[in-house]
Amino acid sequence: GAAKPDLLGELIQQQAGSGKAGGQKTDSRIEARAEPRTDIRADGKVTAPSVASEPRKTAAVPARAEPEPRSDKTDRLIVIALDPGHGGEDPGAIGPAGTQEKDVVLQIALKLRDRLQGLEIKGNPVRVFLTRDADFFVPLQVRVEKARRVQADLFVSLHADAFYTPDPQGASVYALSDRGASSAAARWMANQENKSDRVGGINVKVQDVHVQRALFDMSTTAQINDSLKLGGALLGEIGRVGRLHKPRVEQASFAVLKAPDIPSILVETAFISNPQEEARLLDSGFQDRLAQALQRGITRYFAANPPLARSRQL
Repeated sequence: GAAKPDLLGELIQQQAGSGKAGGQKTDSRIEARAEPRTDIRADGKVTAPSVASEPRKTAAVPARAEPEPRSDKTDRLIVIALDPGHGGEDPGAIGPAGTQEKDVVLQIALKLRDRLQGLEIKGNPVRVFLTRDADFFVPLQVRVEKARRVQADLFVSLHADAFYTPDPQGASVYALSDRGASSAAARWMANQENKSDRVGGINVKVQDVHVQRALFDMSTTAQINDSLKLGGALLGEIGRVGRLHKPRVEQASFAVLKAPDIPSILVETAFISNPQEEARLLDSGFQDRLAQALQRGITRYFAANPPLARSRQL
């Protein structure tokens, strides 16, 4: 059947088009404001915003609908972006029995969303967005942009590890590195995941390097520190439901973790190239336990690191 629509993508498109569709409703958390127009005279001089070319609307003001009372309440809303890896024409890693990474990580992401959505952490309500909620391809850079558009407080990318031999097993958690990879394995894994865009016809390396550098340098150190805290909390919980491949958070230059202002981690849930772990990834009970462990880790992180206060209308 046809793939389900990209709900978050539609939300972003709706926001971008809100200035063109007169009565179009926008998401209350992402309020687009129209910028005042500036007139440019024929001689090239810029003048102040003018309304001379439009009829004055002095009589129209009373006819407008009563504005909603403005709330000055600052709400600490926790927004979490979940990113199921791969999708569409990019299956990701494929297990010995033919299991595709894109399918199992989406199933785990949906279970994790259901556990997080509506949760309250120290009185702060949680909202969850998925970078994809069905089987379609999303470029790595777009995944990051989606998380930034909804002002996410956290970005969690879900994957299933793979290697050339069936022996490796266990889960791993990765954060971004600004000093090179923490191990050869971490560097190899980042290179493998960063190839995803080439399947969809996009190579992150050809993006404007100056723009990437400017974005990356804005607040990378703080982002990495927070990501390492989150990764540590998640490793502690994942280790209670399954084997760990690495006992500490690894670091490498994953393209999908490069939002400079959002703590971001990549979770390799298990080795799909290992026959036993491939079977586990297909097991609904294991998926539930893993989703619960990830939810506990995220809850632990926010209990110790409250989100930034933002003025929102709920």
